[in-house]
Amino acid sequence: MVRQLKGYHHTQILREDSSTVIYRGIKELDRTPVIIKYIKTEYPTIEDIARLKYEYKILQSLEIVGVVKCYGLEDKHQFGAIILEDFGGEPLSKYLSQKSFDLSDFLAVGIQLAETLANLHQYKITHNNLKTGNVFFNPQTGQVKIDDFSLATYLDEEKQTISNQNFFEDALYISPEQTGRMNRLVDYRTDFYSLGIIFYEILTGQLPCQSTELLELVHCHIAKIPISPSIIAKNLGLREIPQVVSDIVMKLLAKTAEERYQNALGLKADLEMCLNLLQTTGEITPFQVGQLDLYSQFSIPQKLYGREFEVKTLMAAFERISQGTTEIMLVSGYSGVGKSSLVYEVHKPIVRQRGYFIFGKFDQFKRNIPYAALIQAFQELVRQLLTESNERISIWRAKLLKALGVNGQVIIDVIPEVERIIEPQPAVPELGTSESQNRFNRVFRQFIYVFCKLEHPLVLFLDDLQWADSASLKLIQLLINDPNSQYLLLIGAYRDNEVSATHSLMLTLSELQQAGAVMNNIVLEPLHLDDVSQLIADTFQSNQKQDLLTHHSPSTHSLAELIFNKTQGNPFFLSQLLKSLYQDNLLFFNFHQACWQWDIERLQHIDITDNVVELMVSRIQKLLPRTQNVFKLGACIGDKFTLEVLSIINEMHESMVTFKKKL
Repeated sequence: MVRQLKGYHHTQILREDSSTVIYRGIKELDRTPVIIKYIKTEYPTIEDIARLKYEYKILQSLEIVGVVKCYGLEDKHQFGAIILEDFGGEPLSKYLSQKSFDLSDFLAVGIQLAETLANLHQYKITHNNLKTGNVFFNPQTGQVKIDDFSLATYLDEEKQTISNQNFFEDALYISPEQTGRMNRLVDYRTDFYSLGIIFYEILTGQLPCQSTELLELVHCHIAKIPISPSIIAKNLGLREIPQVVSDIVMKLLAKTAEERYQNALGLKADLEMCLNLLQTTGEITPFQVGQLDLYSQFSIPQKLYGREFEVKTLMAAFERISQGTTEIMLVSGYSGVGKSSLVYEVHKPIVRQRGYFIFGKFDQFKRNIPYAALIQAFQELVRQLLTESNERISIWRAKLLKALGVNGQVIIDVIPEVERIIEPQPAVPELGTSESQNRFNRVFRQFIYVFCKLEHPLVLFLDDLQWADSASLKLIQLLINDPNSQYLLLIGAYRDNEVSATHSLMLTLSELQQAGAVMNNIVLEPLHLDDVSQLIADTFQSNQKQDLLTHHSPSTHSLAELIFNKTQGNPFFLSQLLKSLYQDNLLFFNFHQACWQWDIERLQHIDITDNVVELMVSRIQKLLPRTQNVFKLGACIGDKFTLEVLSIINEMHESMVTFKKKL
């Protein structure tokens, strides 16, 4: 039961989900109409309150017409509520369940939402949770406003992990990169995909991806191209949807962020052109959408360059183990050469085969903790399982209990989340050190084999193998040599310049080879000049008008040569150098001439370091002292961390440590 604020008269529930409930009400003191958002649980946790404060802080910082205004926050005595303006709107999902829009009304709503997103992105805020339930619409005035900033972020880009408690509810509207199953970071363009789903729903009355199974939804968002709204309308006998409008929606729903609109103002321009044509001529004649969507946002493409052969090699390995074999694939090369980025490209075939991809990273400062990377990888897998339906979790429970027998507690001791699937297990007998390690190796292999099946092959990626502990190397050896091992691809990445012939990793690999294990190696080299030239061209010229480029844009070849000579083709160094030049305004977008520009002679004469460590140090030193301190604390936590953990370590609430991710 939700405790309600005193001094307010609650008239109706507008929206309710698993974590919050929103009421329409009236402030009794001055009869002001308000909307009140409550945390749903009667006694919210500290995390619940922190999330509400975070949302309040974001709303307070915004002065945008298309965002619901925030009047105040109540967070006393373990109680949480946000007081919002009531402009007479209701959730768009509720309105669509009863009525539909005509074309001109849809365009008017779309223009407002595009303008609101443009303003949000100007504030460097990504909403991350756009859906019809979070868009409020006033049918009398036609005004729309965006609500619910609980998942919004100031970060330019982030790696997605499955942690949102409403993940299944929101999965109908998430972008492919938000699933956490693609080799892509999440940035502001995720909002365009979600907006495309909202447009699709308004026009057709249905969602592009529909399923009661989470994995089906994830697969749909990543791999299935939806039927265009114009075809849906024709098949269902709905009013005709102009091809241009359908093209706009499909551009928003592109699977990769680079193929979507890159600027909300470009989207707004296309929608305004549609509305103008409709109002002046009575029809929307065809035109090329996205022409005015200039790439004014600095964005380095996240696709791989110069790695076509290596990607095919990895994909072929996955196809082989999908037939029932076990294989180890090694990826070696210098730091920053792109080993991890290459490996993540196998996400797509894994999704196609309904497989699982899990990742663990060895840490040079945690080599005293046995199995750390393996445990990290399977913790993520278990978290994925816990997002599935109760029926699916019951099936996993039966499989795990059958495989583990009376030794379930051995796994729970290292992966506590497993207990939420198999429930508490009896304690296991205490054994000597050697016997205990043998038991762990045997039980952990049984645990792993549950996930290595024809219907769901497993890819286990272990990064920085040069820092692997001896216990992990022994377990890897047992896994690969076990004749019962099937449907398993173990990918190991390591820095070959940091290991010698007598290194423990190389000795283990030699023993595996002598035992007849199927083992292949990909040696990654730096990018060639042609690859760097293509990356530079894609970054600064993609989708821009050729006539504008010919007359105004400088040649990218000289810039590519300069960047290549400084970085020697190292992808990480290359991307960081480009970002540094952009932040120093040495690369800039000329809005009058609609193109990117730079002064190559100036770039050639300034002191640009040819050492990536020096570059990173200089960028860190440009940050505020308090921001540098937050980075230090993050580095102490490990190679990855959540804002929640960082806020606890920093003894601040999450909203105070959310910073623009400049590195």
